[in-house]
Amino acid sequence: MSRASAISSAAVPLLPVLKQYFGFTSFRPLQEQIIRDALARKDVFALLPTGGGKSLCFQLPALVQTGLTVVVSPLIALMKDQVDALQASGIAATFLNSSLAAEESRSRLRGLHTGQYRLLYVAPERLMLSGFLADLRRWQVNLIAVDEAHCVSEWGHDFRPEYRQLAGLREHFPDVPMMALTATATERVRKDIIEHLKLREPGCYVASFNRPNLTYRVLNKAQGYEQIVDFIGRRPRESGIVYCFSRKSAESVAERLNSDGIKAKPYHAGLSGEERSRHQELFLRDNIRVICATIAFGMGINKPNVRFVIHYELPKNIEGYYQETGRAGRDGLPSECLLLFNPGDAVKQAMFIDEKPDPGEQQIARDQLKQILHYAETSVCRRKELLRYFGEEYETPDCGACDNCLSPRATFDGTIAAQKFLSCVYRIREKSGFGVGLNHVVEVLTGAETEKIRRWEHTQLSTYGIGREHSRPEWAALGRELIRLGLLHQTAEKFSVLELTAEGRAALRQRQVITLTKPAKTPEPKSHRAGEITCDETLFEQLRQLRKQLADERDVPAYIVFSDVALRQMARDYPSTEGDFARISGVGEKKLREFGVAFLAEIASYLGTNPRQIFADDSFTAAPAVRPRLNDTARATLQAFRAGESVDEIARRRGLVTSTIYGHLCTAIEAGERLDLNRFLSAAKQEQIAAAFARTGFANLTGARELLGDSFDFDLLRIYRAVKNAELAR
Repeated sequence: MSRASAISSAAVPLLPVLKQYFGFTSFRPLQEQIIRDALARKDVFALLPTGGGKSLCFQLPALVQTGLTVVVSPLIALMKDQVDALQASGIAATFLNSSLAAEESRSRLRGLHTGQYRLLYVAPERLMLSGFLADLRRWQVNLIAVDEAHCVSEWGHDFRPEYRQLAGLREHFPDVPMMALTATATERVRKDIIEHLKLREPGCYVASFNRPNLTYRVLNKAQGYEQIVDFIGRRPRESGIVYCFSRKSAESVAERLNSDGIKAKPYHAGLSGEERSRHQELFLRDNIRVICATIAFGMGINKPNVRFVIHYELPKNIEGYYQETGRAGRDGLPSECLLLFNPGDAVKQAMFIDEKPDPGEQQIARDQLKQILHYAETSVCRRKELLRYFGEEYETPDCGACDNCLSPRATFDGTIAAQKFLSCVYRIREKSGFGVGLNHVVEVLTGAETEKIRRWEHTQLSTYGIGREHSRPEWAALGRELIRLGLLHQTAEKFSVLELTAEGRAALRQRQVITLTKPAKTPEPKSHRAGEITCDETLFEQLRQLRKQLADERDVPAYIVFSDVALRQMARDYPSTEGDFARISGVGEKKLREFGVAFLAEIASYLGTNPRQIFADDSFTAAPAVRPRLNDTARATLQAFRAGESVDEIARRRGLVTSTIYGHLCTAIEAGERLDLNRFLSAAKQEQIAAAFARTGFANLTGARELLGDSFDFDLLRIYRAVKNAELAR
């Protein structure tokens, strides 16, 4: 594709295509900028949270330019899932993997040779075969998208060696733009992805990691299984995932749930591929409510209506925990994340870490374990802790959607207990000349009789047995809190030891008052939560049944027909005409033709015997818009614009198309930067645009453009809308 055709492609109107195929009237944060960079044939790195709309970033470009978009995907189930959804929306897509019979593979290859498809999903190991690469060169590839790109990095939590082969893609396709997408990656992993895939001056887009519709809770695991049953029993129509540390645990929990009347299946690497696929399919199609899984399950699972994720045991690290909880609420509706915490789980994991042959890997794993342990025991906002791990500061003091914010932990004067603990650390060092680990300090405080205590003569310490009023787990939790408060330091070696910090010595010497937190209680949820859509619940259930029936007839998961968001909007707005139905989120042209009649008839029938409910305007609590963060390239554009350069000048100097520069400035406005609208538009033109939007609404950029004519391009309308939206939000 020539430079001129790339510029032409980047200027195409995207919103009509978005509505026609996907049923949406506006983009999520950063999507449009990513898509326009791809159409301008730029490499892109995109880090968007689970449910943030990564797939659309490569699916929509495939529809507005000629040729084939190749999507590298790690899992067979994920490929089928996405292709089913695309085909349901009228998009020519296919996949090639080992699940297909030989004749079916040949049929799809013939279709690829004749240009029948716009998107092809393929696994990395097949993609890099020499024969397949030769085929790709004949298929006019216009974009290569590497999904779940964190699998490239050895520093990532889900490294896959076969993804390292993708380093050769640039050599084979030097002129084809590449896009790397992931939902979880630290700064180190991001750099590794960009370097390994040889992305050239990529547009880097990093969205907020915040998932406002998720509520995070940690409960002390007392009777773990009973806690799970109670949690799920209070959500009789909802489906979810229970993550377990071992295969045995996953099997056991699934078996017990079934015996208690909750349909569940296990999922782990010990099952055959056929069994795993069957269990996953049952879950995707709502034939079972719960999947009990090890971390082998879940990457890329596209089921949007997972309403809860339970961690039955402590996860290995925060990165994995974030991705696993991110499988809840992908549709933006309120969803729950529950972690059952027992300090003994950390001991179990430490034993596995000690078995790793590589000392470097051991150290990384120990550091990660300390971080997730800190998250589980912290008394501050859990959302703030999660975001801080990924380098993002959460400014709001109360997130309103974690146990510590919903029900702040009670505090107490823990001075005496803290003095005992700090003094014990000091006395052990004084007598022995060396430090010891947390568990040994706890054993001394509680008067334990161990071989080490006898050998090191710690029974003679003045602090031996002075803490029998607390149990060992209580002392261990107290010790970890003193570490978090900075009064103790825990070294990072294999045999980590506790040392008094300068602050700890001062607290011990000056007998400072030390405030500690009590164990958490189960908080009450808020009456309205981010993403909540209040609707006629009886009608919603009937529409769910209709959706299941239509999905079963087509042999696809229910959410391929419509999401829960769409059904709840139907049960709120009671659409009665095709025009009304087309305004529901997710209703594109094909779904309107295929399903409109059935759903409109169901709603009309319901209203024949039931009154229409009225919902106050404020009963819908939308998930708050997340401000995008400026990447380096957008910030450079903003600085140049503020220095007086025009959009055209910036584009020429940086070798970019003007629509990309306008995209940078829109992102800046959405991120809270103030720009003078008069630098873009005269007062007269601003009035004309205002009149057009007054007729079409801000969401309908295409309609406004049609009213105004060719003298107003989309980029200026986007700038106008961004400025006015920002003014309204202030």
